Amino acid sequence: MKTAVGSVKNTSLALYFADFKEITKARLAVSVVFSSIAGYFLGAVEISFTSVLLLAFGGYCMVGASNAYNQIIEKDLDALMSRTRNRPIPSGRMSVNTAMAIAVLMTILGIVALYFLNPKTAMFGAISIFLYTSVYTPLKTKTPLAVFVGAFPGAIPFMLGWVAATDHFGIEPGTLFMIQFFWQFPHFWALGWMLDEDYKKGGFKMLPTGKKDKGTALQIIMYTIWMMIISIIPVFGFTGRLQLSIVAAVIVFLMGTVMLFFAFRLYEKRDNASARKLMLASVSYITLMQVVYVMDKFI
Repeated sequence: MKTAVGSVKNTSLALYFADFKEITKARLAVSVVFSSIAGYFLGAVEISFTSVLLLAFGGYCMVGASNAYNQIIEKDLDALMSRTRNRPIPSGRMSVNTAMAIAVLMTILGIVALYFLNPKTAMFGAISIFLYTSVYTPLKTKTPLAVFVGAFPGAIPFMLGWVAATDHFGIEPGTLFMIQFFWQFPHFWALGWMLDEDYKKGGFKMLPTGKKDKGTALQIIMYTIWMMIISIIPVFGFTGRLQLSIVAAVIVFLMGTVMLFFAFRLYEKRDNASARKLMLASVSYITLMQVVYVMDKFI
């Protein structure tokens, strides 16, 4: 009997944990934490394990809170779309009050954790939550410019790590911000292309032209090129302590050409399969680019 009760409790805990991961978008949050830690390693003169833990915890809370607020606001629209109707709130597994409690708690814990690093880091974390929740989320059903607005909070994590390590905002974290800012356009437009039909059920306007056409594909190509250029700027010595060797710059540029290749393929074929390949290439690019930057500093 005790075993059966224990098994039920374990199952319930597993379900609650699964819903917590869903409401905070755990995979996305972990990728954001990775970007923040990469930025920290780039900025730090000495690595502090405590600072890394605070940054990881605060970064996860920052993203988790933003996503929880987002799912509260969009609960009725999520119920209309195939990919989101099984989320905790529209499916009825989690109440709005519970989700709000999670969001508020994570907001407080995240900002406090980042404040322990330094006030600038906490400020940028708070700005990110505000922009994502109060500006980007409402605009998604109004205008395709929502992606432009959303690129601002989305670009903060990489530079947040540098600010956490140095308590300074300047050309170095500004460059890291711009790299991730321009990367987001091909990434999210590729995702928007794949999910366009489903997005339209919820009334979301994610593609720049509103259509899966050559105009959208051309803009993806243009932003990919800008991303490639900005990603190698540190090799020219214009970005203070943020530097990149010639070898690392070549590697980063070649990785960018892979994304550019898939962007051209999307322009040529204009199908979901090409968009998916571009989206996957973009995920690989942002991760590997950050790894190359960090390895180039320490090797």
